[in-house]
Amino acid sequence: MQPFFHPFTPILDERTRVLFLGSFPSIASFEHSFYYAHPRNAFWPIIEEIFTVRLETNEAKKEFCLEKGIGLWDVIASCERDNSSDTNLKNCVPNDFKILLEAYPNINAIGFTGKKSFDLFQKVYKDVSVEKVLLPSTSPAHAAMKRAEKTQRYKEFIDNALAG
Repeated sequence: MQPFFHPFTPILDERTRVLFLGSFPSIASFEHSFYYAHPRNAFWPIIEEIFTVRLETNEAKKEFCLEKGIGLWDVIASCERDNSSDTNLKNCVPNDFKILLEAYPNINAIGFTGKKSFDLFQKVYKDVSVEKVLLPSTSPAHAAMKRAEKTQRYKEFIDNALAG
């Protein structure tokens, strides 16, 4: 197993009200230097459908998220792995969310884009008082749920989080 360290900074600013947390960037995300970069990951198509927008570049995605009050990061700061599967992540060290949430007090909801991120966060930060919601994974490995249903769940979460 090879050690890996998170390759990019979180996308958020003082306008961020909802934070999406994945586990750790896939190998494709490392290669493209951006979140949810695997071509079959449904995260960006879901966001585009919810907001009726087309986001063609990493910079456009970043600007759009910041404008809408949406933040992106991952639970894991470093780990060992041989591939992109969450089941392959070992010796995971989490990012410091107490400091992050103190620095960005407008964050009122965290949406976890998979069970691994949710479980690790709950293990370390179960006392964090921000609303936490486990969402269906957007990974191509999670094909049991149709994209339309995933989109509906993400839309409900975003609508509630941004309204609150």
